[in-house]
Amino acid sequence: MSTYHFVAASEAFLTEEEPLEEVLRERVRNYGEQGKAIDFWLVRRPAFAEVPELAGQLAAVPRPAAAVVSTDEKFITFLKLRLEFVVTGQFEAPTAAIPDALASQA
Repeated sequence: MSTYHFVAASEAFLTEEEPLEEVLRERVRNYGEQGKAIDFWLVRRPAFAEVPELAGQLAAVPRPAAAVVSTDEKFITFLKLRLEFVVTGQFEAPTAAIPDALASQA
């Protein structure tokens, strides 16, 4: 089981209004230069956002939602400071409630 950290917001906000693509592309480039494995993912309509344990925390996020999920808490903290208007949190996966941390809703 791993701990995943996330920033979540409306899908339109994260993918259209904010320069998130640029931030993620720069991070991919940096990881490539360092030979580091990717530890972050953009998840559109994340399934974890609907589990009861996180429902209250994510209730304020307009739907459809999107999230950047990472095992690196410092990166998520950086995104929170950079993007504003996002909700942050963490969860453990895989569990019975969240079998796949990166799953999207159908």
